Formats: sequence, C-alpha cells, structure tokens
Amino acid sequence: MPTIKQLIRNTRQPIRNVTKSPALRGCPQRRGTCTRVYVRLVQIMSWDKRKKTFFQYQITPKKPNSALRKVARVRLTSGFEITAYIPGIGHNSQEHSVVLVRGGRVKDLPGVRYHIVRGTLDAVGVKDRQQGRSSDGVKKPK
Repeated sequence: MPTIKQLIRNTRQPIRNVTKSPALRGCPQRRGTCTRVYVRLVQIMSWDKRKKTFFQYQITPKKPNSALRKVARVRLTSGFEITAYIPGIGHNSQEHSVVLVRGGRVKDLPGVRYHIVRGTLDAVGVKDRQQGRSSDGVKKPK
C-alpha cells in the first residue's frame, strides 16, 4: 500500500488494454495486397560465415501438429506488412491479389495473427463446399 507522499510523487497509472491485432487499427477488417504467398517459411538467424548469407527454412506447425500451412504476406492499407493465414482447402491467392484481412490468430503458427477472408475481393471461396459454407465464402448451391 503506497503512502500519501508516494501517491503525490507518482500518481496511479491507468491500465492500458493491448490489442491482439494492431495492424487493423481498431477496424473489423482491412484491405490489403499480397506481396508473397507461400507455405509457412521463417527466417532463422543462422549465419554462414563462408557464404555470408542467412538461411530460410521451411517449418511446420508447433508440436504436436504436422502440416504445411498456407500463408500470405500482405501489405495493408494501414501501412503494416503482416503474415495472414489462408483458411480452407486450396486457394487462388498470388502476388498482387487484393484480399480482405480479419483478426484471429492461428494457434500452431507462431507470429500469424490474421486470417484472409475467403469469398471477398480476389480470394475465391473454397471449391465444392456443401457444409460450413459461411466461413469458407461459398454461395448457396442451386
């Protein structure tokens, strides 16, 4: 418990809430342009003295999962460059595709805190999807 003197010297600071998706700047979604689409790669700071280069390794998800996750590097209209996960089976996203990005992390991919919204702008919905169409951006079949 602080004394009156201590409270005069240093007033109490309000607790600031930290956002989990800072690149969206308080918006529910943001538009962006893909700068690179790839299977999850990470820059590992492994310096080769003879070649004087950094290595890039392909990594899989954290334990105990195993897969090749599809992600895209996206430059948002807010100016941030982020890594966003491409959900669903198959995708048509490539470099210069305009996509809509929402928040939401991928638990087994460290550093991936955003999802690409399927079925909007250049990202088409998942092909031949009958159930759970809403999350995969598929129209109702006729």
